[in-house]
Amino acid sequence: MPTLILVRHGRSTANTEGLLAGWTPGVALDERGAAQAAALPGRLAELPLAEIVTSPLQRCQETIRPLLKARPELTPHTDERIGECHYGDWSGRKLDELKDQPLMEVVQTHPSAAAFPGGESMRAMQTRAAEAVREWNARVERDHGADAVYLMCSHGDVIKSLVADALGLHLDLFQRISVEPCSITAIRYTRLRPFLVRLGDTGDFASLVPSEEPPGDEAPVGGGAGAP
Repeated sequence: MPTLILVRHGRSTANTEGLLAGWTPGVALDERGAAQAAALPGRLAELPLAEIVTSPLQRCQETIRPLLKARPELTPHTDERIGECHYGDWSGRKLDELKDQPLMEVVQTHPSAAAFPGGESMRAMQTRAAEAVREWNARVERDHGADAVYLMCSHGDVIKSLVADALGLHLDLFQRISVEPCSITAIRYTRLRPFLVRLGDTGDFASLVPSEEPPGDEAPVGGGAGAP
């Protein structure tokens, strides 16, 4: 079965403003995110990509634009099932305003029970994304062979949920996974089991340098902004 390259979108204006973007329209890449996207073709230059699939949201579309320019033979496919979690009434709000909401503790410690007001549950997000991957695995294998490599550009929580699915982890453990903006995660699927062969690879270790304000215990909902 194919190998899936999962790319989180580059850093967005919502990331730097501390907003939970969700499906809020008009959320673009910031200057650093645009630079991350521009570097993506070089990082993936050795990979023979069979297909490119992307979330319909602007920040993902902008992230793959340089890659598509470098590979004009590829036509992107948009799949809403790998779009961001529908955060409902939380969409577009400051994360600092949400941290004391009772639901945030559920999101952090028991995400399989978390459902966003006016939005969807985290279980539903994982289910739709995993179904999309399985359908695309079959389609890519049928059209390009079992050794094919293809790419999906998606979002932090979606990618974390797919990693948990591949590792056989309960969704309640997915907050232990971290994927920074424009990071590359690779999962090789086989008939019996998936293999996680890369996780959150940015090629940049700046985010590991100790900061004056050490990171807290909570996982960044939506994925976080990555290295400064």
